[in-house]
Amino acid sequence: GVEYFSVIYAFDESPVQQGVLWAGTNDGLVQVSRDGGAIWTNVTDNIPNLAPLGTVRNIDASRWEAGRAYITVDFHEVGDFKPYVYKTDDFGANWRNITSGISVSPLSFARHILEDPVRPGLLYLGTENAMYISFNDGEKWQPFMTNMPAAPMYWIAVQEHFNDLVVGTYGRGIWIMDDITPLQQLTADVMSASAHLFKPRPAYRFQPITEPMKMFDDQSDGDDPPAAASINYWLREATEDSVNIRIVNAFGNTVRTLPGTGKAGINRVWWNLWGEPTTQIKLRTKPQFADWVELDEDRTRNALVGRITSLAPPGTYTVLLEVAGQEYMQTLVVHKDPHSEGTESDIDAQTAMVRSLQEDMNTAADLVNRIELVRRQIYDLKSLLKDRTDAGEIVSAVDLLDGKLIGVEEKMIQMKRSGTGQDVIRWPSMLVSRIGYLAGAVAVADFSPTDQHQEVHQILKKRLQQYLEDLEHILQADIPAFNMLLQDNGLTSVITTMQ
Repeated sequence: GVEYFSVIYAFDESPVQQGVLWAGTNDGLVQVSRDGGAIWTNVTDNIPNLAPLGTVRNIDASRWEAGRAYITVDFHEVGDFKPYVYKTDDFGANWRNITSGISVSPLSFARHILEDPVRPGLLYLGTENAMYISFNDGEKWQPFMTNMPAAPMYWIAVQEHFNDLVVGTYGRGIWIMDDITPLQQLTADVMSASAHLFKPRPAYRFQPITEPMKMFDDQSDGDDPPAAASINYWLREATEDSVNIRIVNAFGNTVRTLPGTGKAGINRVWWNLWGEPTTQIKLRTKPQFADWVELDEDRTRNALVGRITSLAPPGTYTVLLEVAGQEYMQTLVVHKDPHSEGTESDIDAQTAMVRSLQEDMNTAADLVNRIELVRRQIYDLKSLLKDRTDAGEIVSAVDLLDGKLIGVEEKMIQMKRSGTGQDVIRWPSMLVSRIGYLAGAVAVADFSPTDQHQEVHQILKKRLQQYLEDLEHILQADIPAFNMLLQDNGLTSVITTMQ
């Protein structure tokens, strides 16, 4: 049969003083032992306004004071739906009801109370239909639901290594609030300030791994938080001014700039530990042999090549919050993936090569962008001159110059790719794609670049240098001659850079 009475529903031992044990039963008794269980003292009668035959749902022994403990007692099975939450500071000799702020309803009976492991006086409470939080040791509770469903909050825990709050509900799954650091640092002084940057918890530089297999319709699977650093800040009032977060490394270099949100209260931005990507290639002409491809409204199209970025190495970074002309600063520690077999020296060597490849990619992107800029202009010029009978020399010069520019560009990117069908694998990759592929191969795991990586890198660098020289010859010889022809015919010169 089922349990009727004398069942220990709640049990906890003091993390402060060895031998202090607390026990609560389903017939409403609370007992404490201070000698490891040899002698027990019934302290139930010391609890004010406590009716008999309640169920002591949980006991939380404080980690700050040996004599302090919190309990929740449930009477809903005997028709009493009010919350009963108590606190003692003297091993149960005296108790105080701490339920101010909990809404009274048929579902307000208390299920679980938990003391925060970092901040004294910060408490979490679950009832039959809501979560509550108190910043003043239970003197006042306020709702703490965010996006949670109204469900029975049966158990609460803090995963202390990652500082996540975990709530087990009845029938609505397990809910995790990732990184409760800002709650632990949210003091009255912080809330009175116009803005405040919370000190972030350490982040881990996780490398991607194969995900476990799961069915597409599995209702029991959950969502992981981003593999990223959690950056949290407080704004007393909402702002329409731009809010920016800058990540600066130990050398004083800005690794990443992130846009922030401007809502009142606690704001959160995730930094995925990646740096700024390389220069975007902007193609201003259509693919070869695919004149049916349309350009976007700004007369550009997707380059169909990736951009390179690098994963920040382990170390200490500076986080800067910039809002309303003020700057706030904190430090962020990034740890190496604990599962990685690579050393931090390996990661440093890997990072150095990826960043070198980033520099090459930026150079290559600038080269392609300059070529595309010139080609767009001469194509437009040719279109404007199509009705002029005296433009034959200029049109011929346009075709000649275009051929020379294409001769360089087609070595940098695959100009036949249109983004349709299988043309990504139909046509061979050119220099830009090969630089990107090499960067991905080097960064795939926490190990130093191989000899083959280094050798291929040198080959690609030599090719890039040759193509730079080829373009420079066009810029120094062919473009001036072409512009002179345009000027002689009363036309404006083409430009070779947007700067």
